[in-house]
Amino acid sequence: MAAAYTGERMFSWLDDLNPEQRQAVEHREGPLLIVAGAGSGKTRTLASRVARLVGEGATPERILLLTFSRRAAREMLQRATRLTGDPRTSRVAGGTFHAVANRVLRQHGTAVGLDPAFTILDATDTSELLSVLRHDLGLGERGRRFPRKDTVSSIYSRMVNSQVPLVPVLDRWFPWCRHEADDLRRVFAAYTDRKRQHGVLDYDDLLLYWRALAQSAEVGSLLAEQFEHVLVDEYQDTNAVQADILVGLCTAAGNICAVGDDAQAIYGFRAASPEHMLAFPEHFPGTTIVTLDRNYRSTTPILVAANAIIAGAEKGFSKQLWSDRPGSQRPELTACHDETAQADLVCDRVLEHRERGVALRDMAVLFRTGHHAATVEVELARRNIPFVKYGGLKFLEASHVKDVLALLRILDNPSDELAWHRVLGLLEGVGPATIRKLLAHFGDDPLGRFLDPAALPLPEASADDAAALRAALTDCRDVPDDPPPAVQVERLAIFLGPIIDRRYDAAAARRTDLEELTSLAAAFPSRSRLLSDLTLDPPSSTSDLAGSPHLDDDYLTLSTIHSAKGGEWKVVHLIHASDGNIPSDMALSEPAGLEEERRLLYVALTRARDTLYVTYPQRYFHRRHGLDDAHTYGQPSRFLTGALGCFERSRPSPESGFGSSAHSTSVVEADPVGAFLGDLLSG
Repeated sequence: MAAAYTGERMFSWLDDLNPEQRQAVEHREGPLLIVAGAGSGKTRTLASRVARLVGEGATPERILLLTFSRRAAREMLQRATRLTGDPRTSRVAGGTFHAVANRVLRQHGTAVGLDPAFTILDATDTSELLSVLRHDLGLGERGRRFPRKDTVSSIYSRMVNSQVPLVPVLDRWFPWCRHEADDLRRVFAAYTDRKRQHGVLDYDDLLLYWRALAQSAEVGSLLAEQFEHVLVDEYQDTNAVQADILVGLCTAAGNICAVGDDAQAIYGFRAASPEHMLAFPEHFPGTTIVTLDRNYRSTTPILVAANAIIAGAEKGFSKQLWSDRPGSQRPELTACHDETAQADLVCDRVLEHRERGVALRDMAVLFRTGHHAATVEVELARRNIPFVKYGGLKFLEASHVKDVLALLRILDNPSDELAWHRVLGLLEGVGPATIRKLLAHFGDDPLGRFLDPAALPLPEASADDAAALRAALTDCRDVPDDPPPAVQVERLAIFLGPIIDRRYDAAAARRTDLEELTSLAAAFPSRSRLLSDLTLDPPSSTSDLAGSPHLDDDYLTLSTIHSAKGGEWKVVHLIHASDGNIPSDMALSEPAGLEEERRLLYVALTRARDTLYVTYPQRYFHRRHGLDDAHTYGQPSRFLTGALGCFERSRPSPESGFGSSAHSTSVVEADPVGAFLGDLLSG
């Protein structure tokens, strides 16, 4: 048994691994692809492989672990450190693609003409800058509709990450915008120039510049030699640019280990594609493929249903999930009378399982998109069942937090035009027209001009706010040895206090958020590091997600399927499993979209450990609270038709009222119309 002796104990990285996991961990030189089915222990396998590499003498700093969240990287490295017992394991270079790109560009960015002191725009900032340019070019004032800022941002990101030219992108994904191609080119050209002028990068730029470095003759070989081993988690979620980066990094030694499941590729809207995983053996000749198909999460009946769903996929790596947890309860498929009946049934089942001893936190209600849960949320509230819904406002998306970050970005990069737009807009009496005039007068020294009251006259109404802002920026800039980031955040929060009271609701909760931001800032050695890390890996909201102070410690999880990926619960309720919802009718324009919807359903089913309920309404009422009963009929998802034998079938609930079966109080004669006709026919 392979083991490493560190100090007083012998640590093994092969304990409790099955034969396939062991094969993946013990693989030596050359590219390795681990096809890891849902619940097959891929995190354990990848952490054990890191532990083996470190335990057998690999230099931790020369191991790169790429994940799609910083939390995943941290947990994996903590697990590997426990396996080796060697604190050096924590020095493995781990993080998201964007976070690693940020570190690489700070070191080597000058080789591709990049100032290492750049600041980073998050997705919201990108949309805002595109909105500014859209307005500057007069594209929203021509008497006809032009795409809004979020659509423009999505078009740009899709074009960059899929590496597909603009016109084909519009034809395939944004057909309603195809006539705006020329003007969109103008917007994107202006966007690129503006970023370059002001020393800012967006998320896509981080990857593009990293790829340019990896492919450059001067730096590419240096980067390839920097890491002896590259490990990639969730490889099915890579896009074309990320795949190119990995090819550039791993050409020298070829010691790349990728873990993923093509059957769980559900992020096509981010330009991710399972095609990169399917093409892995072509990109890295001599690849060894190891398949992990033993599932440690779900019972056999649940896996039988999931296997039947994914068996209809057009292509993919062959695998059949299996488990030694036999189970006797098949998943249950129920056709409900309408959405109200579905919500009623879900709540009944939640309370029933709770009475059996299953905690609310061990149950989840999953759905394709957020509004599908609306009726369930109302019924849960009526029955006093606490819940948390995932997919809400993120911490850094809150306006007051973005205000603080804009101030920090000005201190870090005074040329950051978008940050100035936001900060100047906080001042009383300063609107868009005034902001444009002020920016035009800033010249090459924006911060210096702003700090000099005589050099840049402002509207009289803004005098008090401007004076307070000058004082705050001066305190954060002119103290010897620069005050620590936490001190700067605290000082800027004092300036923002009256503005928060004036501009926003729930001022007390927002002030608490700024206190939380101050605490977060205390962990960072510099303002630049704070800004980069928070932008690339933002925390979740504090007050927005915490719920009311009296919220029970135990609560039900409501989640979109996308947000639920990676999670698991004892009892899962999948609602609205009808055609048009799963698959979404918005995904039916191309075969790839339809196949991704199949994988989305597969992901939902494989979140369940012990019990799985799938429901769909038979009637969707056009006006739930109207006085008529206009409705359409729902059919079970087309993906379920070939797997119906894997489910227990339930008949619809009794119905009453205007399309509602939730509160029936009596049952009329079984078939009064049939009886009436029978009398007529027999007469």
